[in-house]
Amino acid sequence: MTTIGITLHPNTSPDREELDQLVSQIAAGVVAAGGDPLLIAAELEEAPLYAQFSNIDGLILSGGGDVDPARYGERPTPHLGGVDEQRDRMELLLAGWALAERKPLLGICRGLQLLNVACGGALYQDVSQHDGAMQHACSPNHPHDYLAHEISVEPDSLLAALLGKTTVQVNSLHHQACRTMAPALRVVARAADGIVEAAEIPEHPFALAVQWHPEALPQTEESRALFGALVAASALEGQRCADSLQPAPTLTGAPPVGQGRSTL
Repeated sequence: MTTIGITLHPNTSPDREELDQLVSQIAAGVVAAGGDPLLIAAELEEAPLYAQFSNIDGLILSGGGDVDPARYGERPTPHLGGVDEQRDRMELLLAGWALAERKPLLGICRGLQLLNVACGGALYQDVSQHDGAMQHACSPNHPHDYLAHEISVEPDSLLAALLGKTTVQVNSLHHQACRTMAPALRVVARAADGIVEAAEIPEHPFALAVQWHPEALPQTEESRALFGALVAASALEGQRCADSLQPAPTLTGAPPVGQGRSTL
């Protein structure tokens, strides 16, 4: 079974009930795609965290509170909320390991922002800092599966290949967004107001992050495509790791070392 790690929010998160629901939907998306979800607690120290990372084939950076702006060299603004140092530390470590070891990675909402920060980018602490921004935080005025707006996808991107289209209607539950993109990330989707809606790392086998919440849209082909692609890429990674642990085959009938016929 292909194991997919899913990052968790702390038990003390102010919006824990809503985040619990979203994590449950992420896990259901992984199961529907044939994977085995493993929840990763924010409170883990580095050694046990890496032990869990070593046992997963792919990783999902889930949605949640705001990333500490100190991580990208800024002071907090009044818009900031839900910052948790433990979760930032945990996810930055996991993202770094996944990139270094080329393990498949899917970021969701905060996960896109976290990946950008992990690679050296910066965020809008609130989308109102972006000129001409539309309303992106549609909850709680609308349900999580409310299709808030359309996004445009770059036709030559991995995302377009997975979705089979270059325009998609998405939900929108975020108030932060990527501002300055890290050099390693390629923006592959935007909303009409220019806000980044998806990014990929071209030099990585599968590192994709989206700003919307596909887990809350399980009935859509796009949601199934994203979870299916992650599980498929992770299955290949799991097989590659398993193959690397296999002992070298013994050649039947080969003479012991030092007893073969000399070619000199």
